[in-house]
Amino acid sequence: MKFETIIYELEGPLAWITLNRPHKLNAISKTMLAELNSALDLAEENERVRVILLRGEGRAFSAGFDLEPDASLEQTREQELEALKQELYNDFDLIMRFWDSPKPTLAAVHGYCLGGALELAIACDLTIAATGCRFGEPEVKFGSGIVAMLLPYVCGPKRAKEMLLTGNDRISPEQAEAWGLVNRVVDAGTLVDEARKLARSIAANDQLAVRLTKQAVNRACEMGKMRKALKHALELNIVIETTETEESRTFNEILKSEGAKAAIAWRDRRLD
Repeated sequence: MKFETIIYELEGPLAWITLNRPHKLNAISKTMLAELNSALDLAEENERVRVILLRGEGRAFSAGFDLEPDASLEQTREQELEALKQELYNDFDLIMRFWDSPKPTLAAVHGYCLGGALELAIACDLTIAATGCRFGEPEVKFGSGIVAMLLPYVCGPKRAKEMLLTGNDRISPEQAEAWGLVNRVVDAGTLVDEARKLARSIAANDQLAVRLTKQAVNRACEMGKMRKALKHALELNIVIETTETEESRTFNEILKSEGAKAAIAWRDRRLD
């Protein structure tokens, strides 16, 4: 199968999925989302594949979901909102596919890992980070919400609130490791080798035992109604994304005309 925005490679018992839009910092477009789903189908249906690995091409893992609107379509405001809702549901489903996959998933992160990309990385069973990379959830800076509210389950509500309410997008890999967002931090030059080594140590184990142990851990998290809470958080995110206020309208006007830095500077000036 040919892909435009990802690379799918088999390496013995490992399936590598590489985000391949380096000119866009591997922002996840609609095309990439569809191709990621197809790649997961291939990996999950292949009996030889025991571990699925996710990484990014170029200087970043991913800057998150692509925010560029589809200018080719002429839509009413109602149609735009309905399309946005469906897009958010699709984004959520993609993130949770890595959580739900019957096979272990491992993210190898370098450069930037922001917004939805962070949610994607922590939805994987294991996450390895390269030194010098940056994590964050800057959505509130743009008047946006969180697609998959996994952070409170991974690092606890206090730390999740600190990240989400400040919009901090400069979390170091060392801090991410201390907070439980990543399993380990390695030198950037050895990231792929370390990910491969960890994946192969999983692949060497009894496949049924690995699969059912992953299910048991996930079920332990979800016994407290995590899935229901995640869907509730998604609905609140849809309200954020589809509700226009005077603040959001002005911010978006500046964002479109002058760019993100000017819009954020305008928001910051209001505190003076």
